[in-house]
Amino acid sequence: MEGDIQYVRQVLAGDKQAYTHIINTYKNPLYATILRMTKNPQIAQDFLQEVFIKVYEQLDKYDQKGPFKSWLYRVAINHCLDQFRKKSIQLEETEESRLINDTTPEIVFLKKEKSRELERLVAKLPDDERLILLLRYANELSYDEISETLSISLADVRNKLHRAKKKLRKHAQEGGYFHDLSKRG
Repeated sequence: MEGDIQYVRQVLAGDKQAYTHIINTYKNPLYATILRMTKNPQIAQDFLQEVFIKVYEQLDKYDQKGPFKSWLYRVAINHCLDQFRKKSIQLEETEESRLINDTTPEIVFLKKEKSRELERLVAKLPDDERLILLLRYANELSYDEISETLSISLADVRNKLHRAKKKLRKHAQEGGYFHDLSKRG
């Protein structure tokens, strides 16, 4: 956290090179978050660029009290939600958003099917629960960071995450999918 704040201070003091460090640190996790929200690589790339421009222009609004990472994610998520409302973007699933490491056809097929089904199950969740799952498991934010990012209480984060996992288990059991998911706590 202190390292981020130091770079923020350098940028605010006129060191544009320090902003390159911020971009390089956060471009991949932010892109992953935006991609999961948009389900479209091109839109995600466009939004990512817009977010970094917005962050640069509004960096002086960051109060340096909470974690920079939380503030950055809040800006990115709010930007996406604003764009969805403005443009009524229809989210599409694309095969490009799936990365598979194994190359045998059977494993590739099974992983794709499991990934698709998990995405379908997650898509059934209310937006707020889906977003908390994404921040927690895809971006590995702590409960405190999620609370800060979404401006909700820590209790709300825990409750919504618990409800989301419970719903996923229920849907998985009903569909006969992910036996290992339905047994986990």
